[in-house]
Amino acid sequence: MTVTGGDRRRLTAVLLGAGTAPEPTELGGRVARGVVVDATDRMLLLAVPGGEERFLFRPGAVFWRGGEVRPRELRPGDDAVVRCSPESRLVAERVWARAARATGVITDRSGDTLSIDPGHGRPPLTVVIPYRSSGRITVRHPRLEPGYVFDAVGVWRDGAVWAVRPATTQPPHPLAAAPRRPPVRRFSPTLSGIATWYDPAWGRSSHTDPRAHVRGAAYPALDRAGHDPACDRGTPCLPLPLLSEGAVLNLRNDCTRAAAAVPVTGCASADSRLCDLCPACGGRGAGRIASLTMTAFVALGGRLEDGCFNATMTVHNGEE
Repeated sequence: MTVTGGDRRRLTAVLLGAGTAPEPTELGGRVARGVVVDATDRMLLLAVPGGEERFLFRPGAVFWRGGEVRPRELRPGDDAVVRCSPESRLVAERVWARAARATGVITDRSGDTLSIDPGHGRPPLTVVIPYRSSGRITVRHPRLEPGYVFDAVGVWRDGAVWAVRPATTQPPHPLAAAPRRPPVRRFSPTLSGIATWYDPAWGRSSHTDPRAHVRGAAYPALDRAGHDPACDRGTPCLPLPLLSEGAVLNLRNDCTRAAAAVPVTGCASADSRLCDLCPACGGRGAGRIASLTMTAFVALGGRLEDGCFNATMTVHNGEE
């Protein structure tokens, strides 16, 4: 018998009380994702599950497609994510088009092209580092060689991620030579660190692929018991409690103060191997605590081009 996240929460609530297993927050009201049908200086039309959705632009709205662009530079067929105004879902305050991310270990290099293993049994990614981005990338990723960790934000083009900016500073050693982290004996229910993002749909068919609209988080300390052995995570640098898929994290964006209860939906294999800082609003806590799906990250106030935000995570007793 398969036990879903909802079944697990209901069982925990019955045994330990309703407050020990909160229901996930509905995050769909302020974020939309789909495929661009048309874009003008005043309006964006997206193909979304079930039809089409139109958005007007608030004054000062920002459009990103590898860098800030004008709305007319969005192209039909572009995958797009919209953060809506707090006042109305019909008004867009920020739009990202063709946003992509590559996080993992370099397995091969040929000229300006890298092959990246994202871990957790996911297919390898091809990353192109164009000349105009190479200086910015190599300042924070000086060793673009097999065995080294890589993490960058860019745009999808011809099935590859064209890197635009680094999402972190590369560790100075290859992954195989990383210092071994001691096992954690005590866990804290509340931790500060950084939240990142990933795209479960790989930038494809966001108007029809249900994975594009999942609002959850991959977790760097997923309990291997009862889960896919492809979760090849390492030992995180933070004392994260072991959790199963379906557990719920209370996550707060420390930059915007937006908060939500977010379900664990997968394994954050690559994030478990990084112990970095996020420069957003101070960079107080080192280490990754969650890798949010693209739409969940945007709904909590994150900017995809930044790659991260500082966050505080609380795990209820019933989830550990």
